[in-house]
Amino acid sequence: MRYSQMLLPTTRETPSEAEVVSHQLLLRAGFISKLTSGIYTYLPLGLAAVQKVAQIVREEMNRAGAQELLMPMVQPADLWIESGRWRKYGAELLRFTDRHERESCLGPTHEEVVTDLARRLLKSYRQLPKNLYQIQTKFRDEIRPRFGLMRGREFVMKDAYSFDVDDAAAGLSYQNMYDAYHRIFTRCGLDFRAVEADTGSIGGSFSHEFMVLAETGEDTLVICEDMQCGYAANVEKAAVAPPGGSVAGEAEDRVMIRVETPGMKKVAVVAEFLGATPKQVVKTMIFLADNEPVAVLVRGDREVQPVKLKNLLGATEVEPLDDKAAYDLTRLPVGYLGPVDLPLKTVADQEVMAMANCITGANEKQYHLTGVRPGRDFQPDLVGDVRRITAEDSCPSCGGSLRLTEGIEVGHIFKLGTAYSEAMNATFQDSEGRERSFVMGCYGIGVSRVVAAAIEQNHDDNGIIFPLPLAPFQVILLNLGLGSDAITSAAEELYRRLQEGGLEVLYDDRDERPGSKFKDADLIGLPFRVTVGKTLEKEGLIEIRERRSGEVEKVPPEQAA
Repeated sequence: MRYSQMLLPTTRETPSEAEVVSHQLLLRAGFISKLTSGIYTYLPLGLAAVQKVAQIVREEMNRAGAQELLMPMVQPADLWIESGRWRKYGAELLRFTDRHERESCLGPTHEEVVTDLARRLLKSYRQLPKNLYQIQTKFRDEIRPRFGLMRGREFVMKDAYSFDVDDAAAGLSYQNMYDAYHRIFTRCGLDFRAVEADTGSIGGSFSHEFMVLAETGEDTLVICEDMQCGYAANVEKAAVAPPGGSVAGEAEDRVMIRVETPGMKKVAVVAEFLGATPKQVVKTMIFLADNEPVAVLVRGDREVQPVKLKNLLGATEVEPLDDKAAYDLTRLPVGYLGPVDLPLKTVADQEVMAMANCITGANEKQYHLTGVRPGRDFQPDLVGDVRRITAEDSCPSCGGSLRLTEGIEVGHIFKLGTAYSEAMNATFQDSEGRERSFVMGCYGIGVSRVVAAAIEQNHDDNGIIFPLPLAPFQVILLNLGLGSDAITSAAEELYRRLQEGGLEVLYDDRDERPGSKFKDADLIGLPFRVTVGKTLEKEGLIEIRERRSGEVEKVPPEQAA
């Protein structure tokens, strides 16, 4: 493609709206154009990069035995009501009513549609297993779309759905997709990890996220430093190993004493006043779990992980309450709350129950309790792992050291079980003639997000550095002598030969200064830059430069292709 004919609006200015590197560079390099909040037009280079990802995904999904189809983006509410997600999914689901007053939504995902398809077309165990996938535009009405293609409202996604006769067969399908995803992201040239993850609004019993490692990632990953162990999890899912023995305070019992602590609400202030450390304090916080208040107990230097709390409670939604909301709801003295005689449902982190002689609020303004012993002075309704893991914790798998790092989710695979098939009465006839519910899995890849994640991981001060498999073109060919017949003739001949050799070439034939062409080439980030200019006239050579390493090689024109 000739640059002079392309729609490729590069700019030197960094757009004020762009917060992360990929968003800045995609806009500056002319890959995307903003239409409205969280919605972008993919310009020719941007679409080419997305299509490169899609082709790798398609090849590996087909290799894994999946079959491609295309489902409607508009989905009737009836299906979502059947599955129970019409209200449960939340405000991200864009709902609307057509001229006949029928409710529908724009598809953020397709579990309901594909389950309906299966119950109508798959009748016998002889037709199983099946894995059906599509590459399609999705819409999720994000409350605060940001970071360009990283978290937009409209995006390109690959979603696949497997149907099996039982759990064992579904496990094989899951492993098949796990392996396919490893091949996909390896072929994309990305540094990634597969981590255990929460199932979220999709549901199911088990899931893995595939995360591209990048400093600007939205998610925190927990990775075991021992490569032989291989434990990795999203921080929302990462398990904390149960404590052994007493973790804070003295082992022998002390008498519980009520102590005046005027105006002291913060853990650190209370601990210092009482000659203790935050590790000896039990922090009591109020959460709203499915509209019911719940008191949650963690050690004073710890933080509650809401996803773990939600899963322990079996709740749909969990949110922390600020001081005012907690007081309005409970009429208890926030800042002085404690588990002793607390008239609320109480959940304690497992670490709290191993503490001894700890400090808690007294549920009375200006007072705390010392010498409190869990199990003796209070008994929570539920005990479990509800705190956020830290780098100081040991690996829950091998006991080794942990590292916390940032990542960008580009893929997510789920074991769904029979959650959707049972809710929607999607059954098949097994080998003994009995009706059985399909055992399902679902497998997503953010195709457009992969492009953004690749840029987050591959860039420098000058622009994008595309991994070769994802580059919209492999080579940018610069003609730096439009006024010279010899240079132009050599550039045109090389352009022809490169194309004949099967390479994808962007030929910069613009009447621009060399400096401008060099800057645009670096900004766009194609893997190889080939320059035909004064070096040809002076030395009879053409310059080939690798974008990533900066290494330059000069070769005769006949060897350049």
